[in-house]
Amino acid sequence: MSDTGYRPAPFDGDGGGGGQGDGRSRHYASIPLYLILTILTFFLFNLYWNYRQMQACNDLLERDEFSWWTWLLLTLLTCGLYHFFYQYKMGAAINELQHDRDLPVTEGLPLLSVVAALLGFGIVADCIHQYEINRIVA
Repeated sequence: MSDTGYRPAPFDGDGGGGGQGDGRSRHYASIPLYLILTILTFFLFNLYWNYRQMQACNDLLERDEFSWWTWLLLTLLTCGLYHFFYQYKMGAAINELQHDRDLPVTEGLPLLSVVAALLGFGIVADCIHQYEINRIVA
């Protein structure tokens, strides 16, 4: 039996982030796989996916911008309204990461994220966020 090395979370690819040792590749996620798992679990897996995206942004920004427990609590207490604010903040954080790394900035991402969530397509915003995170860590 061969040792394949440390894999921080199940279902992850290597993301092309320079190998397991740099810590960035752990933020890569397979969008089709995560989308299928979200649908098969009646969107319960999406809670984990949002947690992973929050951790990725916190690590890449090198600050605690997002808290999964705070997000969950405030989303429940406000009957989902806080989630729209979170979508905007996530889009803005991704734009900040793109700008800081001299990558092309996805203009309008914060607003697109909110509009998608308002129209009931929050999963689309999650896919876009993950796509952008994957590009950042590549």
